[in-house]
Amino acid sequence: MTFDRTWAEVDHYFARLLAPTDPILEETLAASAAAGLPVQQVSALQGQLLTVIATMINARNILELGTLGGYSAIHLARALPANGRVITLESSPRHAAVAVDNIAKAGFADRVEVIVGEALDTLPKLADRSFDLVFLDADKANNEDYLRWALKLTHPGSVIVADNVVRGGDVLDAGSIDPSVVGTRRFADVLGAQRRLAATVIQTVGAKGYDGFALAVVLGP
Repeated sequence: MTFDRTWAEVDHYFARLLAPTDPILEETLAASAAAGLPVQQVSALQGQLLTVIATMINARNILELGTLGGYSAIHLARALPANGRVITLESSPRHAAVAVDNIAKAGFADRVEVIVGEALDTLPKLADRSFDLVFLDADKANNEDYLRWALKLTHPGSVIVADNVVRGGDVLDAGSIDPSVVGTRRFADVLGAQRRLAATVIQTVGAKGYDGFALAVVLGP
């Protein structure tokens, strides 16, 4: 995959203007790095996008799949009203412990709940919940199943966002045996066939290279 340094420079330019970092986010990133977590969190502008989307739809209940160090969960929590809540699912106990600490230091311990376990084991336990926004950013191999669960756990008007769906263009490879590519293609098939959704995919370039995200709104029950 070709990486143009201009992408990152433009990303940093707009981030300084529209999503300036602050001590809380800096500490979150530093603590995640010190704990040896992989550098897979959303970029500053992508984090700000989550805040904007949650604010636009007046989200009160948000579900996130893939907590990592809590960076995106903090962005989502910043859009919540006082009685709002984020539930975020993380398969790694070590990652979850870092996230819990970061979220508490950010002042959102009362609004963000980190649940540890495989998402496909945890999601059935949330069957009685309804979420205004679902952010899919866990393992891509299971994205098809995550999308099906997102449909069960949302209502008309809910928004579903799925990160990393372009895979640097690898999503075009129908013969790929990469589980992330296979899972993403299956996810896209369901996304396109699902009449309950109006959806699109936005390709992105930036500090994290070439990728993209899916954005969908739930139309009906």
